[in-house]
Amino acid sequence: MTLVLGIGLRSGTSYRELRDLVESALVGLDAAEVSQVITVDGRETEPGLQRLVASLGAGLFTASKLELSQQSVPTPSDQVERLAGTASVAEAAVVLSGAEVVVPKQVSARATVAVGRLPVLAAAVAPGYPVGERDVVHRVLAERRDVRRGFVDRPIADDVLTRVLESAHRAPSVGLSQPWDFLLIRDLATRQQIRDLAAAQQAAFAASLPADRRSAFDGLKIEAILETPLNIAVTCDAGRGGRHVLGRHADPRTTWFSAAIAVQNLWLAARAEGLGVGWVSFFEPGEVAAVLDLPAHVELVGYLCVGHVEEFAAAPELVRTGWAARRPLSWAVHQEAWGQRGLPGVEPSAVIAADAAAADAVRAAGTQVVRLVVAELAAAAYLERADGLVVQVGSEKPAADYGVLWRPARTVDEAVELGVEVARDLVLQGVGAIELEVASESAVAAGLARGVRLGALACGAGVDEPVKMKDSSA
Repeated sequence: MTLVLGIGLRSGTSYRELRDLVESALVGLDAAEVSQVITVDGRETEPGLQRLVASLGAGLFTASKLELSQQSVPTPSDQVERLAGTASVAEAAVVLSGAEVVVPKQVSARATVAVGRLPVLAAAVAPGYPVGERDVVHRVLAERRDVRRGFVDRPIADDVLTRVLESAHRAPSVGLSQPWDFLLIRDLATRQQIRDLAAAQQAAFAASLPADRRSAFDGLKIEAILETPLNIAVTCDAGRGGRHVLGRHADPRTTWFSAAIAVQNLWLAARAEGLGVGWVSFFEPGEVAAVLDLPAHVELVGYLCVGHVEEFAAAPELVRTGWAARRPLSWAVHQEAWGQRGLPGVEPSAVIAADAAAADAVRAAGTQVVRLVVAELAAAAYLERADGLVVQVGSEKPAADYGVLWRPARTVDEAVELGVEVARDLVLQGVGAIELEVASESAVAAGLARGVRLGALACGAGVDEPVKMKDSSA
């Protein structure tokens, strides 16, 4: 089924008139090949059109006047533009679908029709949402916020909360195991206990920060456990579904990934309903599980604060306060091989081949200073200072420690690439200057240090030539 009909019609146009017009337009073509009928928004409810579409066994789709007006068509009409706000409906609808016009506009007393043929490959492709609906989806994604301020004292209606939970429950999951559960917490005493746990971890994190970063952290709000009427604990049962859950055997992490996707679904649905959501991670999951008396086999994935808010901020709080910045998409897209960065339609390249000034408009705005040591192995002495960070280039994977970045580069060029990436990521986290030291004589370590310096300079961060130091791991 490769034919598309674009139809423009006045209100009240009869089925008979539409049928006769379409039959004349399809002379020499097979009506059974019509897969789509497209008209302008607002005409899809016309009884004559609905009957025609049903008789053809096709799908009925609409397009906005704006979408139609942006199409280049064979026979535009000034009169139609004055009456309908677009110079074409029938032909423009065909062109918008991606079909080639094979029968130009045919006219009756109250309607127009054009016929198009879809490319063979396109004929089997399901249509996307109309532009207006698609824009709403992308708007929800763009305007989702991790909210911790501005909650108002207003209960959440049961039907609204049920819709949000239904959306979370529709999340994809490995083997359709649906490993999540949602524990709704309204009791003030329980929430106070949870908040006490968060406060303790907040203090511990603050104590680990360098002085300037600690000062900035003190101005951030990390939870709204008591300010919201509802807290939701999202849990994961890793064994749900038994022994042979499809797709889980090779990578058990997919179970927790599934639960995390449920959180994302909940978050987006809440935004669409005008509810703010804040994810609190400042506590040990086991401590929260004990307060909530969770069964031993159930693990906490997310703890969410949910409620109505005064407004949704135009940008995330961490961006507004200067704590961090978003990573450009162009840094995250690799084509065919790691390091070959480039957006679709752009010739990919390694960052080391790019002009050092081309930093995608990301410029260092923070004041944080980091002492970065490049070494074969991470020695404890390198991390004695709170502002210390080690990049370990040796092949031995270090124990988990956020003070140590493992970057076992396979070549010098890859080391330079990884160094640029490290510097860029630090700038995004508020670093304005890097004290660079090298505790290794290897060419890979030197290459990574060179990359750090190139990346920092490209983003406007302060960095001097690396200082060579004695390898404390020796």
